[in-house]
Amino acid sequence: MYQIVDTNVLLVASKKASQASETCELACEKYLQNLMNTGILVIDSQWLIIKEYMNKNSQSGQPNAGDKFLKWVLLNHTNPKRCEKATITQIAENDFAEFPKSPSLAKFDPSDRKFVAVALTHHAKPAIANAVDSDWRNYEQALKDHGVDLHFLCPELNTKS
Repeated sequence: MYQIVDTNVLLVASKKASQASETCELACEKYLQNLMNTGILVIDSQWLIIKEYMNKNSQSGQPNAGDKFLKWVLLNHTNPKRCEKATITQIAENDFAEFPKSPSLAKFDPSDRKFVAVALTHHAKPAIANAVDSDWRNYEQALKDHGVDLHFLCPELNTKS
């Protein structure tokens, strides 16, 4: 199964997000482990997602689950059985031709737009996994209207508030 992973999932799995519950941390850790065992990660071909992962996690794979996932990504990004790359068109920093030009998404977090562009470009239209970033929940319907599915991993965001 193809999957896109927001960086916040790695941070929560590594216990670097103070707002995340222990249940959320365990859910993210399990999700990343399952993806490494059986999934196919979808990333962009320009390394924008990998660079964001690298900015906030250790490439050594230690000491936390998010670091381990980053190391796995670095080892498998050229293995088509584990990772697929989508080509997205960057117009400017955090602006992509594939991102919907819709008033309903005009204030969507610019740093998360690359994940949306990848989801819309990849043939399988994979869901984007999120842990504790409320922006995804706030724009869930607008993203769905444009064909983007989200996968909420944590109880903190399982229901709209």
